[in-house]
Amino acid sequence: MEVLRYPVGKFQPPTSFHEDRIEQWIQDITNLPVVLRKQLDKTTEQQLDTPYRDGGWTVRQVVHHLADSHMNCFVRFKLALTEYSPIVKTYDEVAWAQMPDSNGDLTPSLQIIDGIHTRWTILLQSMNREDYNKTISHPEIGDITLYQLLSLYSWHSRHHSAHIELGLNEHK
Repeated sequence: MEVLRYPVGKFQPPTSFHEDRIEQWIQDITNLPVVLRKQLDKTTEQQLDTPYRDGGWTVRQVVHHLADSHMNCFVRFKLALTEYSPIVKTYDEVAWAQMPDSNGDLTPSLQIIDGIHTRWTILLQSMNREDYNKTISHPEIGDITLYQLLSLYSWHSRHHSAHIELGLNEHK
C-alpha cells in the first residue's frame, strides 16, 4: 500500500541549500504539462474515473488537483517574492477534489497547468539565491523557503504523475 500511496517515495525536504538541484527541480515543473498530455493521450472515461489505489482519488481528480495545487503554489511564490514572509492560506484539498469542477472535463485544468507552468518556469529561471531564501509562513508547516517549496513541488509533480500512471495501468 505504501508504494501505491507514495510511488516516488515520501517527500524529503532539503536540509541545506544546493544550487545544483534547482535546475532539475525547475525541469520537473517545466515538464509536467508535457508529461500529463502524453499520459492522458487516448484515455477512456473508464480510465479517467479509475482510482490509482483503493481509497485514492481518480485519475481525473488527480489532474484537477494538480491544477488547484499548482495555482496555489504559483501564487505563494509571487507573494514571497513581493512581500516579507507572507502568511499563506491553507485549503482543504480533499474537499476541493469532491467539488463538481474536479469531476468534469480535464481540458480547463490542463490549460491551467500549461499556463501556470509556463509562467512559473519563467519566474523560477529569473530567481537568484537570495530569492530562493525568501519564505512563506504556512499555518500548518511554519516558515518554508522558496527553495524548499520548489523541492516540494518538483516532488509533487512526479508524485502525482506516478499516481496517474498507476490509475491508467489498471485498465490497459
